[in-house]
Amino acid sequence: MRWEDVIAIKDLWLAARRTVDGFMTGINRSKVKGPGLEFSQYRSYQPGDDLRWLDWKRYARSDRYYIRESEIETSISIRLLVDASRSMDHRDGGFSKIDLARHLAAALAWLGNQQGDALGLYVFRSGQVFSLPARKDPQHLARLFHQLEAVETDGKMGDPIDYRHIFLGEQKRELLIFITDLYEADGEIGGLLDLLASLRHEVIVFHIMGKNEIEGNYGAWTEVEDLETGKRMPLSPGNNRDEYRERMQQWLSAVRMQILDRQIVYQLLRMDQPLDQALRDFLKQRQQMTG
Repeated sequence: MRWEDVIAIKDLWLAARRTVDGFMTGINRSKVKGPGLEFSQYRSYQPGDDLRWLDWKRYARSDRYYIRESEIETSISIRLLVDASRSMDHRDGGFSKIDLARHLAAALAWLGNQQGDALGLYVFRSGQVFSLPARKDPQHLARLFHQLEAVETDGKMGDPIDYRHIFLGEQKRELLIFITDLYEADGEIGGLLDLLASLRHEVIVFHIMGKNEIEGNYGAWTEVEDLETGKRMPLSPGNNRDEYRERMQQWLSAVRMQILDRQIVYQLLRMDQPLDQALRDFLKQRQQMTG
């Protein structure tokens, strides 16, 4: 599904549901064997097994003890981290990076909710962070969607030391999903990634970039403005576009390696490409945690 089609749906809840329902067609939920409600198979009793799961009818027929196994849905705790600094106002293809980030976070939240996961939302803007701690209930999902719809960009990301406490103290492993354009003025995003890498959680970065940024094609524009500092820079003549693209690819390659070196999953999200890969990466990372 194209981002243009998703963002054209003004109701964020409806957009997320249609996106996920279309993507998940034919895909089964991740499950593990255990003492749940849906029967899976029998196995022989072993010392230490919970006697509540003995199948007495099967014992009466065979004079042997069997444990009745079943399937229970796995669940994890997911934190959605959204970069809402001013650089996320960059537009390409009729919509902005923050539009894409908002709808991607909504789709991932809906997908996580369908998988039974606890969900939290953290929005970084103006040097501060809005926090909605992870919970698992329908009312909480509604609150999360309401906060996503209200997200507006402002200022810079801020110093990670100011919100370090948010990510400390949690004992169980979580999946942290950071949606950002990786634009930083003073190393603030690198500091956040260092903080996340120091924790024992799974982390995935979705790096949003416009086609016009990657290819250096800004049409008739004669200058560009840094949305976070207000600085303006004239655009190079068209005959320097090849050099621009080469330097951009070098930067993207360096960024990717720096993130991977932190043992963090990296995925480039172009604003002109379908969102399917983002959802696949999310499911892959989630299944690695529950597998």
